Amino acid sequence: MNILITGGCGFIGYNAVARFARLGHRVTILDNLSRPCTSLNRECLERQPMVSFVKADVRDRRAVIEVMQSRRFDVVLHLAGQVAVTTSLKDPRNDFEINALGTLNVLEGLRQYLPEAIFLNASTNKVYGKLGGLQITETPTHYTLADCPDGIAESQPLDFHSPYGCSKGAADQYTIDYARVYGLRTVNFRQSCIYGLRQFGVEDQGWVAWFTIAHELNRPITVYGTGKQVRDLLFVDDLIDCYVEAVERIEQVAGLTFNVGGGPANTLSIVEFLELLENLSGRPVVYQTADFRPGDQLVYVSNNNRAAKLLAWSPSVSVKHGIQRLLSWVVENRDVLKTATCHL
Repeated sequence: MNILITGGCGFIGYNAVARFARLGHRVTILDNLSRPCTSLNRECLERQPMVSFVKADVRDRRAVIEVMQSRRFDVVLHLAGQVAVTTSLKDPRNDFEINALGTLNVLEGLRQYLPEAIFLNASTNKVYGKLGGLQITETPTHYTLADCPDGIAESQPLDFHSPYGCSKGAADQYTIDYARVYGLRTVNFRQSCIYGLRQFGVEDQGWVAWFTIAHELNRPITVYGTGKQVRDLLFVDDLIDCYVEAVERIEQVAGLTFNVGGGPANTLSIVEFLELLENLSGRPVVYQTADFRPGDQLVYVSNNNRAAKLLAWSPSVSVKHGIQRLLSWVVENRDVLKTATCHL
C-alpha cells in the first residue's frame, strides 16, 4: 500500500513509519519539523528505501493537496498536531490552526482527491475533560475512578477543557462527521498516555519520557499538583498494532471511535511512576513540586473493550517492561540526548 503519515517525524510518527515500512508498504512523511528533535528522526527514517519525505505544514491547504495529488494513497495516518495543553493556553490561535484547521485541511484533501483512502486520526483522552459527574476518590498514592473500574468508555460525554481539548475535540468530531456525511472511511482513536522509544519528551508533553531523560541527565524535575494524578500508559508498539488492525478491518470499523490506552492493568500515578523509575535505575529520583496546571485531569484510564471486541486488540507490553525498555534506550543514547539542540 501507499501510506501518507502526517507528523511522521514525531515520536508516534517515527514508530508508525518504521513499522509500515517494515511491513513492505511505501510511506510518505509530511512534516514541518517544528517539533524538537524531529530532524533526528527524519535522518533515521530516510535511510529506509520505502520512505520518502515532504517538508510541509498541515495548515497549508495547498501543500496538503499537492501531496495528496502526488500519489494514490491507500491510507492516511494523521499524527501532525500541537500536542501540549500548556502550549495551547499560551497561544490558543496557533493551537486551533494546527489541530482543528490542519485536520480539516487533511480531511478536505481526502474528500476531494482520495475518497477511497482509509483515514486514521490520532485524537486524545482530553476530549473528555475533567470527567464531570464521575466520583473520583483519593488514596495515599493515587486517584481512582470509583464509578468506572474498567475505565472510561466511548459513551462518556465529551467535555472539552482547555484550548487543546477544544482544538483536538473539533478534529475528533470532524473525523466522525466526515464518515457520516461524506462516507469517508475514517477511524478515530482517543489515545491515552503513549510512551516508548525515540520519545524526545519535554516538560509540557511526554512526561514519561521527560522524567526518564531528566533523571538520567540529572536535569530538574518538577511534579505539578499532588503527584497522585493517574494515567494508563500504553507502549507505542501496542498503539501501532492497533492502527494496523484498524486498516485490516476497515470494513467493520469505518466511522467508529476507539478509546485506546494501557487500560486498568497499566495505570500509574506520577509518584508511583517515579518509584518504579527509582527501582529500575537503581538511584533515587530528585524532584520539586509546584501547583496544579490548568486542564490537568486528576485521573484517566481507558476502557479498551470496544477495541478488544472489534479489533481483537489489547495491550501486550506491561508498564514495568515498557519503562525498562524506555530507560535502556535513554541510557544507550545518553550522549545524543545530552548534546542534541533539542531544548529538552
